[in-house]
Amino acid sequence: MNNYLESFLPMIKGAVQFTIPLSLISFIAGISIAIVVAIIRIDESKNGFIKFTKLICAFYISIIRGTPLLVQLFIIFYGLPNIGITLNPFISSIIAFSLNIGAYASETLRASILAVPKGQWEAGWSIGMNNFDTFTKIIAPQAFKIALPTLSNTFIALIKDSSLASVVLVTELFREAQTLAAQNYEFLRVYSQAALVYWVICIFLGYLQTKLEAKFSKYL
Repeated sequence: MNNYLESFLPMIKGAVQFTIPLSLISFIAGISIAIVVAIIRIDESKNGFIKFTKLICAFYISIIRGTPLLVQLFIIFYGLPNIGITLNPFISSIIAFSLNIGAYASETLRASILAVPKGQWEAGWSIGMNNFDTFTKIIAPQAFKIALPTLSNTFIALIKDSSLASVVLVTELFREAQTLAAQNYEFLRVYSQAALVYWVICIFLGYLQTKLEAKFSKYL
């Protein structure tokens, strides 16, 4: 029983020190990328520069959505040193996860922005707001409310996907489980414990998601 309980400690430590920070930083960075990409893709101006950036964004989304996250992680951590760019495991993981989240979330945000009735833009213009003020004060809050469930699920999925960082030696939750299993050969028990820790984290995040959605439904 003591061994069973003691096995949780390094996994919880890995979750607190690496899994959760890695997921939070990657999610925030990814959403920042997604916002920029989504805004560029919904821009209807005929400017040549905008058209060019749209092509870049479309290529970025296509390559990220068309390749496995694990391959992207391997390219950044193991591939970039071949051209003289060496990054530590944690930074490599953040870059890979951020780019991945950015591509997928940009489509969520783009769809959410387009789902806001065009009349809302016209309402902003009618009271003297410019495009920026109309977007930030009227459109963005409504779009965020629409996107919130999907973005929340994306973050929960990222918590689980962070286990992939173990392949580049980040000592997060799953890496700690692998180390323990290699020491005591109790693979079923240790990996079941790791699954339980992930499950508890996701249950808590699901609870926060419900509260957040209720709050936004009330005030928006």
